[in-house]
Amino acid sequence: MIVFYSDLDNTLIYSYRREIGGKKRCVEVYQGREISFMSEYSYHLLQEISKKALFIPVTTRTMEQYQRIDLGIGIPEYALVCNGGILLVNGQRDDAWYEESRNMVQGCQEALHWAAGLLEKDNNVNFEIRNIEQLFLFTKSAQPAQTAEYLRQGLAHTQVDVFSNGAKVYVVPKKLTKGMALCRFRRRIGSSVLFERQGQDTALHTIAAGDSEFDIPMLQQADVALAPCELHSSIQGGHIIYPEQSSGQKGLFADFVLRYVEEKCILNSLNV
Repeated sequence: MIVFYSDLDNTLIYSYRREIGGKKRCVEVYQGREISFMSEYSYHLLQEISKKALFIPVTTRTMEQYQRIDLGIGIPEYALVCNGGILLVNGQRDDAWYEESRNMVQGCQEALHWAAGLLEKDNNVNFEIRNIEQLFLFTKSAQPAQTAEYLRQGLAHTQVDVFSNGAKVYVVPKKLTKGMALCRFRRRIGSSVLFERQGQDTALHTIAAGDSEFDIPMLQQADVALAPCELHSSIQGGHIIYPEQSSGQKGLFADFVLRYVEEKCILNSLNV
């Protein structure tokens, strides 16, 4: 059985600011505007994959931001949002999971409070400073690299990590990673439940796809990691693939990822 864990933004879906060429499908509308898209090719591939594999979105998006997305496959049975701090089961928050997440990051609250104070003093910050579900901080900066470095210097030797992604800046407890979320998910759901879901008695095969630093811990937990070349040196262990390297073709990362997963699903169904 294949379990496919995947980041969303810039892995499966793309902002309206990104030219993805060809036919595309809107998958997110915000305040009446179409803001996120998939290629038509990826959109239809994901329909097929969702019938053959357990697809689990894993995203740093909040619940509200995640629930704006319509991938055309209905509500996934499981999703991990807020960088794994919240588990959704059939679209509903698992309260026990969230409580466990809050307990995990309890010792980081002082560092998050200190980081918020630093951000308030940073003239580059041009957005509100949000404490996302009491789990991590988020804001935006006119100079995100400078803001991130300013935070790292001010938060040296603490229990949090600092990330910048485009204009976005995050301060995240070290324990709140997508990799930890995958470990917790396996413990919570259990292999036996996954086997029962498929009516199979075969080994689990996990594939993870992601494009950013946030995704590295998740990629390291999978049997196969699908990642852009620039992340390869940061991923330890496992089987790392950027599908473009093996296909010799050029195109969207999402198209390659989903083509690879679909091929593995077909081979799995044939017990190859």
